[in-house]
Amino acid sequence: MEIQFNQTELAPLVAQAAAMVVKQLEDERPKNGGRLAFTEAEAAARIGCKRHTLRDCRLRGEIVGAKVGRGWYYSTEEISRFLAGDGGGRVPR
Repeated sequence: MEIQFNQTELAPLVAQAAAMVVKQLEDERPKNGGRLAFTEAEAAARIGCKRHTLRDCRLRGEIVGAKVGRGWYYSTEEISRFLAGDGGGRVPR
């Protein structure tokens, strides 16, 4: 089975998905002190593991981080996804 969309059919779906993500981020903002991302040390503390454990998870592809300057940062959305186990990631012990 193949499903095809043209641009006029797909545009409202993309706009709706983007609006949902923005709303979710705005709803999460007060819980995170207004921050959208955390350093590797802060993310590890939120997850409840050591910094090197989080780094190893990133290297295995279990969580996605972004390199900014010399440090690694993790979005609140990615931390939540990782903790929920979405995408096959394992929560470190």
